[in-house]
Amino acid sequence: MLGRKFARSLANTLLALAMAGTALGGCAAKKDASSAPTDDMAEDIDVRSGTAGGDTASQEEAPVDRLADPAAEPTRSITTADTSTDAPKKEAEHRVAGKRVAASPAVVGGTAAGSGAATGQGYGGGKYKSMNVPAGRADVDRNTEGYKDYGVNAWTDTAKDHLSTFAADVDTASYTIARRKLDSGALPPTAAVRVEEFVNYFHYGYAAPDGARPFAVHMDAAPSPFNKGRQIVRVGVTTKAKSIAERKAANLVFLVDVSGSMHSADKLELAKRSLRILVDNLKDGDSVALVTYAGATRVVLPATGLDHKDQILEAIEDLTAGGSTAMSSGVELAYQQAAKMMRGDAITRVLVLSDGDANVGNTSHEEILKTIAGHVKEGVTLSTIGFGMGNYKDDMMEQLADKGNGNSFYIDGLSQAKRVFQEQLGSTLEVVAKDVKLQVDWNATMVKRYRLIGYENRDIADDDFRKDEVDAGEIGAGHQVTAIYEIELASTIPADLTPADLATVRVRHKAPKATTATEAAFGFPADGDAVDFDHASADFRFAFAVAAFAEVLRGSEDSEHWSLKEIRRIAAAAAGTDPDRTELVGLIDRAIELSGGAKTAMAK
Repeated sequence: MLGRKFARSLANTLLALAMAGTALGGCAAKKDASSAPTDDMAEDIDVRSGTAGGDTASQEEAPVDRLADPAAEPTRSITTADTSTDAPKKEAEHRVAGKRVAASPAVVGGTAAGSGAATGQGYGGGKYKSMNVPAGRADVDRNTEGYKDYGVNAWTDTAKDHLSTFAADVDTASYTIARRKLDSGALPPTAAVRVEEFVNYFHYGYAAPDGARPFAVHMDAAPSPFNKGRQIVRVGVTTKAKSIAERKAANLVFLVDVSGSMHSADKLELAKRSLRILVDNLKDGDSVALVTYAGATRVVLPATGLDHKDQILEAIEDLTAGGSTAMSSGVELAYQQAAKMMRGDAITRVLVLSDGDANVGNTSHEEILKTIAGHVKEGVTLSTIGFGMGNYKDDMMEQLADKGNGNSFYIDGLSQAKRVFQEQLGSTLEVVAKDVKLQVDWNATMVKRYRLIGYENRDIADDDFRKDEVDAGEIGAGHQVTAIYEIELASTIPADLTPADLATVRVRHKAPKATTATEAAFGFPADGDAVDFDHASADFRFAFAVAAFAEVLRGSEDSEHWSLKEIRRIAAAAAGTDPDRTELVGLIDRAIELSGGAKTAMAK
């Protein structure tokens, strides 16, 4: 372990020195792609616990960044000791009749200070230089991260509303953001925690679909380990994975933020390493274009096939950071390149690599989102890949991906880059179903009330389930979608009813290029109900532990009597030897250590 930490520290130092040399501007000869750090050299680079770059804010990763004004927010405690599992819970004061109350956006930290004001040339690409780009750098003196608080789903009386409707979500950015915060010695802001993105980060042993249906649906249940008289219900949806040979050809536009705020090892340098991993895992027939934006935008590399891979890697390696951030014009230019690349049945996708911090341009964020939504109709999707801390705009990156019918990822180290761009490349690139909606129809005779844990920002009105014009979520090849419910059973259940009568799950979706949706219904399995929590499958118990951990981190009132130590015990017992699962156990340990059993201020 000490050797690995030393290797990471050394690698980060080398990256910082290399980047500092680049920033000095031409003191050394320009490297070609073949002299760039190899993936093997950089394998142990992990920037989760700090950065080695010029970004002041991201170097100062401390718990204080969670709250701009400690007096402005109440504190709360994260329970670490064992407590009564059936203690009564108060309903949140902010909740009203209905399924949830969405809170207002939250910008964690303060305002940026010290925007640079120099002019210069050369930012955005070595021999592919963008001319007349402001070279000033925005020094972030205070944390200006942006997260949106979507509230917490309220309990719903089944007699009044037996339908729970939401859009599929396979994003995982929230989990990796929280992981980096915890690894850096800070509890994540509560608004940064989205339960479904924690749960969907992990893989579960769902059976793959067979026949013509693109989905398989899995349902199971068990008594709650924390609340007597309540049940935990899991709903899982999975699609069939595709091999590299089966994946469609891909036309990709890399839209890279090369503004001054990206000038650190955990931002542009990590983005470049991530793109190298992606390019190394593309196949013959794929093509890449590279567009950068800072104070101005530039087509660094027009559409180039994998037969010229060396040119693609050289263009990536040549990127340097400086200037302000004109995201809007960059998005437009990227879509222009994507339109030129569209062909036949190939995938056409824009990948935005950024910290999400846009500060130049007359176009509002809302207008950017409208532009993206318009291009989706033309067949071009967009995903966001986030980097860095201190000024990271999670709310912006998530909204861009949502409107672009893509996914939102956050990269906190090379291992995560390999996960997204190597191990899960097929699901990252190829959509197999769009506008996917799920509707759980609860049997009011059996279920008194229910709550969906997470998916607050994916809520869909029940009446919109069969309205095909209503946007929903996209699922890629091999993706899994897992939802966790907590329910209260009716005090008296007719003897002729069985677990199979508990609920029906409906899935509605469109084929990738279709405009009309199809629908399928799935009943609850007769053997899906475990006699007690400990007899539920390891998959089930682990999924609940993940959801429970996220609930505690975000300060959900329904989890105020849940013990982190008990959640850790559940997770550890179900983790096995899976490295992702054992990592979560370590993160829970870190949260217990950081909370210390005392009240901990968390940003709302």
